Amino acid sequence: MKNAILRLPVVKNRTGLSRSTIYLRMSQNVFPKQVSLGGRAIGWVEDEIETWVANQIQRSRRIEK
Repeated sequence: MKNAILRLPVVKNRTGLSRSTIYLRMSQNVFPKQVSLGGRAIGWVEDEIETWVANQIQRSRRIEK
């Protein structure tokens, strides 16, 4: 399990999503929630982002068949 915290630019790069899409999907409960790092800093748990990406790939592959 990877417990590293990823900041928004890295999350955008790994998912291919824009900032607004990330926040929209979080509000729809279909994307991992951010964690507070104190003050105004936030990030995402790396393992949760990797799991989300893997699930998106699996879902895409099932649709294509």
